[in-house]
Amino acid sequence: MPWVRIVSGAVALVVALGWVTLGGWVFTAGVSLMVFLGQREYFELAHIKGILPATKTTLVVSQILVMVATIAPQLTEPVLAVGGSWICFYLLFQPKLATIADIATSILGLFYGGYLPSFWVRLRGIEQADFSNLPLLGFWPQGGAWPLGLKVTLLTFGCIWASDIGAYFFGRAFGKTKLSEISPKKTVEGAVFGVSASMVVGAVGAFHLAWPFWLGIGLGLMTGIASLLGDLTESMMKRDAGVKDSGQLIPGHGGILDRADSYVFTAPLAYYFVTLLVPLVG
Repeated sequence: MPWVRIVSGAVALVVALGWVTLGGWVFTAGVSLMVFLGQREYFELAHIKGILPATKTTLVVSQILVMVATIAPQLTEPVLAVGGSWICFYLLFQPKLATIADIATSILGLFYGGYLPSFWVRLRGIEQADFSNLPLLGFWPQGGAWPLGLKVTLLTFGCIWASDIGAYFFGRAFGKTKLSEISPKKTVEGAVFGVSASMVVGAVGAFHLAWPFWLGIGLGLMTGIASLLGDLTESMMKRDAGVKDSGQLIPGHGGILDRADSYVFTAPLAYYFVTLLVPLVG
């Protein structure tokens, strides 16, 4: 029923905004929970295909990745390399002979379901220690100054929402050209409008962040495209597994992956955008 979808979506939005605003270990706990639930759904899709990945080991390594992204972000890549190697060792030396699909699915699960989402923790953590006014490195607005990580995270979320909502409604109203066989309901017209809406939000955000106008346009363009690719990637996995939704956790929406797919590829792009590109032109 539509009202179930609306209510559950509104509750999820309020919870997400609370997590993002507080930051610190509260946000890390939220991302950790999303990673755990999302990976469980991902591995369920793999099991449907008869693949037997290193589920538990990958789940543990991914949680370590999220924790390290908070404590020592510079060590995230070494942990990824060591964790990926450990997963391979586990599969190679278990009693049952592992297949290429088992290993590949495990490593993709670590990268897609653990490493990429950990960039949200790194992005939100920018300047958090300087502005922390609550326990557990938390923050709550008490004036005009906000951590850069909070502002950019909210801006990136806004770009994703504009892209998803714009593509959905414009595609339903005016879409005629099919975008991909992976997701038959998506249209070229909807995708173009969604990316354009993301660019508009990015431009508005650039004004408030005192960035050059073109930087906001660039962030919106990049986020809109990455959001679409994330959506199509998850649709491809569901299509291959022969299921409509990745799970039934969120009433009216499906599983965690069904709602969070647009956020997977956008996190590292937004992080490196603000840490590498913005300083060059600032």
